[in-house]
Amino acid sequence: MHILHLITSTRSFFEQQIAVLEDRGIECTVIGVPGDYSAESPRTPLDYLRFYPQVLSHVLSDEYDLVHGHYGLVAPFLIAQPVRPVVLTLWGTDVMSDMGWLRRISRYGARFADATIVPSPVMSRELDVDHVEIPFGVDTNQFRPIPRDQARERVGWDTDDRIALFPYDPSRDVKDFQRAERVVDRANADLEVRTIDEVPYEEMPYYMNASDVLLVTSRRESGPMVVKEAAACNVPIVSTAVGFVRRTIDDVDNCIVGTTDDELITGLECVLDGTRRTNGRDVIDGLGLESMGDRVLDVYRRVLDRADGATPQMEVSHEI
Repeated sequence: MHILHLITSTRSFFEQQIAVLEDRGIECTVIGVPGDYSAESPRTPLDYLRFYPQVLSHVLSDEYDLVHGHYGLVAPFLIAQPVRPVVLTLWGTDVMSDMGWLRRISRYGARFADATIVPSPVMSRELDVDHVEIPFGVDTNQFRPIPRDQARERVGWDTDDRIALFPYDPSRDVKDFQRAERVVDRANADLEVRTIDEVPYEEMPYYMNASDVLLVTSRRESGPMVVKEAAACNVPIVSTAVGFVRRTIDDVDNCIVGTTDDELITGLECVLDGTRRTNGRDVIDGLGLESMGDRVLDVYRRVLDRADGATPQMEVSHEI
């Protein structure tokens, strides 16, 4: 099987998915929208116009079985190619965007794709068409428990400090860094909040393990993946009730989900009074990448079989 993947820009969870598919013998070719992207300098309409001829030249080459688009912005190019069956994976910031035009493009793509995949139940509720829920997996070999002193030596943090890790760019309003600072300041604990910016992804497990607690104060999330990654490291989590957080860590020791500042403050104080470790790695089902790879491959097979008239419509799934 040879799959053509369309992306706007890469992400760690996307790269992991490609690696898992290739481990299963799937040949994957990835093409991205031309041009450089940053939050301060987004791509231009001309970049997207240049993308479509690239997509067509690939799909007309007759070497691909299926086209898989990742993120709502590629949906028009996915649907506009008339040759191959299509699968669309939505990432959350597309179908749940503050920008109405991006939400409309994403829902349009989901309506006309042969199969649509979403990674969380929060996103599932945003769609009124058949889709499959396949959570992004975590590389549990990379995200693993590491002794805190060892992790702190690696990242250069003092061993005596008590640290709440805020795992986002503090300038992103939806992540609400001001609230993180506020609840840490009000907690009855000698605790400081630290942020990480432009840290290489492979170093993230060390920063998580170096922390006493992962603190998420987001107003809205489709995930967040950092919660699963911290759970795989057995690092305590205090978080607002966004995305799949409550469903993921409700049964994990030393993890607190709150909606008010007081609940978040109490959560921080409880975590610091405990062992500052959890049983997340043992308790949470489906953390690893293998299940994700198997289920994505199953979607591909069902779409290709259906294109040959062999299988029924794909059913919506609410599994996580």
